[in-house]
Amino acid sequence: MRKRLNPKLFPDYTQKKVVDGAMERLDLHGVSRRQFLSFASASAIAAATAASVGIPSIAVADPSGKIAHLIMTLQLEYCANADVGAHGAAEALGLGFASFDGQLDSERQLNQFEQQIAAGVNGVMLHAPGGGSIKRIAQLANENKIWFDNTWGTLPWFTPFEAGDYYTMYAVPEEFSAERAVTVEVCKAIMDKFGGGTVVGVTGIEGNSTDTIRSRGRDDAFKDFPKIKFAGSLPGKWNREDSQKAMEDLISRYPNIVGVIAQNDDVADGCMAALRAAGMQPGKDVFLSGADGTTGGAEAIKQGKLLTTSANVPAYMGALLATRLYDVMNGWKPRASERMMSWRSVAMTKDNVDAYLARYVNNGDVAPFDYEKLSKVKHPNDWDPQAELFPMDIDREWGGIPKPDGWDYPAAYRDAHANGEAKTVQEEYKAHYKIDFFGPSPMKKA
Repeated sequence: MRKRLNPKLFPDYTQKKVVDGAMERLDLHGVSRRQFLSFASASAIAAATAASVGIPSIAVADPSGKIAHLIMTLQLEYCANADVGAHGAAEALGLGFASFDGQLDSERQLNQFEQQIAAGVNGVMLHAPGGGSIKRIAQLANENKIWFDNTWGTLPWFTPFEAGDYYTMYAVPEEFSAERAVTVEVCKAIMDKFGGGTVVGVTGIEGNSTDTIRSRGRDDAFKDFPKIKFAGSLPGKWNREDSQKAMEDLISRYPNIVGVIAQNDDVADGCMAALRAAGMQPGKDVFLSGADGTTGGAEAIKQGKLLTTSANVPAYMGALLATRLYDVMNGWKPRASERMMSWRSVAMTKDNVDAYLARYVNNGDVAPFDYEKLSKVKHPNDWDPQAELFPMDIDREWGGIPKPDGWDYPAAYRDAHANGEAKTVQEEYKAHYKIDFFGPSPMKKA
């Protein structure tokens, strides 16, 4: 039997330490005490109180619309950059917004999702560390009519179609070709300067679906460079500290390396620290690639330390997922081919880094996107994805990962590809793509 909420059990939220304790339990990020006690008082406080007295959920209506960003970890610059894009889109679209640190813990994110149900949010954008909780989150979303979308970490071969209508979208950059492209850049630089040599890799989290596809793209590139030997890799767990340790180990094993394929920009930063400590100069003695296109990655390219990164623009991920939630919350219904989507990364090098820095880093108060134009509700006729966005090919995304016993392609996915819908959607998005991903901000005044 569910407990009833007794107002006498509410903590005293007039006390600063009580408010701080509630905010800590909720893992609030980017929310001041004043905001907590004003726009979120009816929801976040209720959630904290419910948790304290053992009530699993309390529904609190909010007609203005609120979304939450469940972040994989705030240890990664990528996540902070993505949160900026999500916040910008939410603000432009008039949505309440709060973000929460998952600390690389799927169970923690599940608890946060339950708290957000209690808080009365209308939608949740999820950046999962893996697939550990995705099925349960999808179940809760449908039961409680909470829209959600997810990016990066997931359970391979589990799609929104099996989950239900409220799992509106799974979206990631197309990583196979992106990682292949930056690996090719490293190999070309090695051939030009050294004529060949030994390369190592520092990966993310073992078993993570994104890490797997990046490794596949990396390995495919080496087929074109027989004079380059890929000696092996170690996991860097997507963060600088673990990657520095992994790189130190690899240097001790392979002291003559001339290249490193780091599977995100935070990983590359850790690798560069280890190389410098070993007396090896990144960008001269050893060529490195990253992935994601973070602020730090772009600055390292400008400084000549990092050769290249696959710039999928973290802020775009945040803006895309936030805008999708706004649209479905306001009655827009995606076609099957719009429920699993990818966007094209750009191989960032010294040749195009200045354009990235101008738009996404040194842009001051100029928004990098026209957030409202991302919305099909706000702009039903002239919406613009502002990146090359297209239906996902799940065979490319999860190829090489064994399918579960008895698994078959969901009927909606299979039909969309058989009847031409997927092609139609791809062409439609291509036609609407006007604002260049690597061009100047559309919000920059002439």
